[in-house]
Amino acid sequence: MSHYTELRRELETLTTEEFRPDLAEIDRLSTLDIARTMNGEDATVPAAVAGQLPQIAAAIDGIAARMARGGRLVYAGAGTAGRLGVLDASECPPTFNTTPGQEVVGLIAGGPEAMVTSIEGAEDSRELAAADLAALGLTAADSVVGISASGRTPYAVGAVEYARGVGALTIGLSCNAGSALAAAAEHGIEVVVGPELVVGSTRLKSGTAQKLVLNMLSTITMIRLGKTYGNLMVDVRASNEKLRARSRRIVALATGAGDAAIEAALTATDGEVKPAILTLLAQVDAPTATRLLAASNGHLRQALTSAGS
Repeated sequence: MSHYTELRRELETLTTEEFRPDLAEIDRLSTLDIARTMNGEDATVPAAVAGQLPQIAAAIDGIAARMARGGRLVYAGAGTAGRLGVLDASECPPTFNTTPGQEVVGLIAGGPEAMVTSIEGAEDSRELAAADLAALGLTAADSVVGISASGRTPYAVGAVEYARGVGALTIGLSCNAGSALAAAAEHGIEVVVGPELVVGSTRLKSGTAQKLVLNMLSTITMIRLGKTYGNLMVDVRASNEKLRARSRRIVALATGAGDAAIEAALTATDGEVKPAILTLLAQVDAPTATRLLAASNGHLRQALTSAGS
């Protein structure tokens, strides 16, 4: 049996690659009917994610514990899965004031060029994944999430295997049950969304499911790390005019203070939202707010308790 015949047969066993006879003439439907069909398929994704919530929560607790001790969260995938990981990682700095490329990292098979073009054979290499993680200086303090819709992509599986070998926390996120990726990881998350509208096009329901799970992994981890106050983004990095306006609104929502007091607080804290809130709620100066936050590892509620508020 040739390698390609074996691969074809393997793909035929995957739920994400199944052929839907009921959709065989979808191209003959009206545009509105195709849109309705697609929307109906998409509506099933959140329920599939809900079935994996205990596994997702366990993975988050593990990630947060390691990040609290200085570890990193690293995503590794190929193609759509890799792009989704890079996207989630790239959105953490402006939202949660993480250090770009240092606290939450996205790796895609083939490197940055693979974000916009296909890199031939990159996804097929376990060794490439190991080399990429080695280049990061991966340690047991870190957490690695391998992402693959099929759950068999060598790059994602290789990333998890290498990470586990150095003692890092490992999570395998796939969209097929009984996947090699989940088996290789300490935490397996298998969101089975079923066959795609277009056969094998896993950027559709599978991609949506992966995005929802990555949203949870990063957002809830950051909540656990004290990057929010309630549901407010108190660690937001005000890098543009929109975010500067958002910073002022967040301080207003957290404190109820007037515009003048908010401006004064933000000026005193060099535009940093979290200490600005602390100066207003605890009636302390900016240096004291900074000290209290450092002592509480950045947790605003804990700092407020320490200040007696």
